[in-house]
Amino acid sequence: MNKKVVVAMSGGVDSSVACLLLQEEGYDVIGVTMKLYDLDMSQLPTNYQGCCTVDDVEDARRVCNILGIPHYVFNVQKEFQQHVIDYFCEEYQNARTPHPCIACNDKIKFNFLRNRALLLGADYVATGHYARIVKEEDEFLLKKGIDTSKDQSYVLFGMGQKELSTTLMPCGKYEKTEIRSFALSRSFPNANKGDSQDICFIPFGDYKEFLKTKIESTPGNIIDETGRILTEHKGIEFFTIGQRKGLGIESDKPMYVIDIDPDSKNVTVGGEDKLFKQSLLASRVNFTSDIFKKFPQYVTVKIRYKSEESSATLVNDSDDNVILKFDKPQRAITPGQAVVFYKEDTLVGGGVIERHLDSNLSHY
Repeated sequence: MNKKVVVAMSGGVDSSVACLLLQEEGYDVIGVTMKLYDLDMSQLPTNYQGCCTVDDVEDARRVCNILGIPHYVFNVQKEFQQHVIDYFCEEYQNARTPHPCIACNDKIKFNFLRNRALLLGADYVATGHYARIVKEEDEFLLKKGIDTSKDQSYVLFGMGQKELSTTLMPCGKYEKTEIRSFALSRSFPNANKGDSQDICFIPFGDYKEFLKTKIESTPGNIIDETGRILTEHKGIEFFTIGQRKGLGIESDKPMYVIDIDPDSKNVTVGGEDKLFKQSLLASRVNFTSDIFKKFPQYVTVKIRYKSEESSATLVNDSDDNVILKFDKPQRAITPGQAVVFYKEDTLVGGGVIERHLDSNLSHY
């Protein structure tokens, strides 16, 4: 009997081709589209590239019809609201910058969907992520996608051996251009569909306007490094570390947000040189395998999705906290963002940035 796999289908080309590739490999494929939230279709911009629209569900269904596989829709709006949207708003209220795609992967795709799929008798869950899962000896390793410009391993750092052993990511071993050519060869209706936007539940891309509809803001002050009040602001959730635009202050030199205090509601600004820090504390650290729990160890690190990798030493702090000391100071280390560790093309782990630290680690 063929192994059964449930594929998370957004309606985009990547997850559609994932179904095709797995079917060609001999798997018994089932397509599932998750209903994450409601959108007012009449209010969407013409260039909207998210998911959960009627057109997205229809695209997924049509692809499944072409392949001759079943397609189902799971309603996970309650879970998405709790674990992604509420988290998104709460993090900004706590002077942190969230990453909703990571929350969606951890709580929805590789938790709720995985558990539902396994209960239905599936052997695997699959996605269209550009990353690779490779078994070496007795360990499952998470590796970067072949197409480095599309690599999505960063958002998958929360996976462990349980998830990696029951997940398939067939798109990771191909270039994006190849994925589109596969879709065109089978006349998929979404073969030329654009890539989805960063925050799928904010169709206009303006997170500040979105937050205004979800939370009650508390005004505070924008201050300089001496504590001098420069102006007032409408809420700390409208600021992030490294921000320059929209501060509403006049200065002889460019000023940037260098600190946000959730207790006093103060936003501190300073020169760009104040953004560079040598080390950070990360919490909720996960290693994809116990073989990577070694301290100290030398790794390369990404402190945000689009950043370049930087060399650093990983130092143990507690059970789920680590300290990273960088070879070179990093710009705008931002609480709430993910920090992810690599050994060459293998993702070994990651965590959530709590704060920057003094560069002197002699007491550790």
